[in-house]
Amino acid sequence: MTGSFIIEPLGPSHGRTEFMCGVDALDRYFREQAGQDVRRRATACFVAREIATDRIAGFYTLAAGGVLLAQMPLRLAKRLPRYPTLPVARLGRLAVALAYRGRKLGGALLWDAIERAGRSDVAVYALVVDAKDEQAESFYLHHGFVAFGEPSRAFILPLPKKT
Repeated sequence: MTGSFIIEPLGPSHGRTEFMCGVDALDRYFREQAGQDVRRRATACFVAREIATDRIAGFYTLAAGGVLLAQMPLRLAKRLPRYPTLPVARLGRLAVALAYRGRKLGGALLWDAIERAGRSDVAVYALVVDAKDEQAESFYLHHGFVAFGEPSRAFILPLPKKT
């Protein structure tokens, strides 16, 4: 990412104690649980670090998952093999610190997640996310995701084919 941020895997040197995005569950997860989940290989966590200050401006998590073909929107399902489950990358959490709002960092983190999932040597068909509220729904719809299956706030974005 160009500019004053770099997106990199969460590591032990990243200071997490001061991160505050304004959503208590996300703040608590990042400060208290993200490192353990990474060490246990339950998820991968990536942070946007401000280069000049070393502060964490935002983060997201990615994990492997699967979705039932029967839950897919028909326009997507008709082009897919008839396996019962399709492999996906699951975007578990995405947050931007309050001090960094308004800089389009959320979109940059989402783009990075899409790129990482698409470059993976492990086959994944799409990126899937469960939006936590209406604001998150609007964010994902704005970035091309479509609603699907259950829960009612589940969204999917097919990844580009590898060339």
